[in-house]
Amino acid sequence: MTLVLGGARSGKSAYAERLIEACPAPWLYIATAQAWDEEMRVRIDEHRARRSDSWHTLDVPMALPEAVAAATGPVLIDCLTLWLTNLLLAEADLDAATEALARACAAAPGPLVLVANEVGLGIVPDNALARRFRDAAGRLHQRLAREADRVVLTVAGLPLTVKPSRENP
Repeated sequence: MTLVLGGARSGKSAYAERLIEACPAPWLYIATAQAWDEEMRVRIDEHRARRSDSWHTLDVPMALPEAVAAATGPVLIDCLTLWLTNLLLAEADLDAATEALARACAAAPGPLVLVANEVGLGIVPDNALARRFRDAAGRLHQRLAREADRVVLTVAGLPLTVKPSRENP
């Protein structure tokens, strides 16, 4: 399992796709985004256009642990941050969801790459909801980084290994 973190437009999704494409196809892309507006629709379309026909896309805004548990081959999840947003807006139990996802990831039979936005490097948000989100994202990342074989931070399109794998990538 590889956790790929980075800021907006840091190259994390493209890097994660390359990691999975190094495995035998078919590949499963579990997408958590919801197109609430036109700008988000364009972002989703850009991601889809970049992927070949060897990718199967599964839209899973909230039932991510269940989708991971059902997967049988190489899986890319993009992105944990949007999944967390969906859970937060639905007033779900974030701690329970995090643990369920960590368990599902630990039991995944094939290669697994998770993508998430690193949102904790900026200023302290000015409102309680944004602070709650930032803190929940930090806890989610820490929990999954403990399970991950490798953690990579992308900056300006460059992958920086934070937690090296014991095996070759």
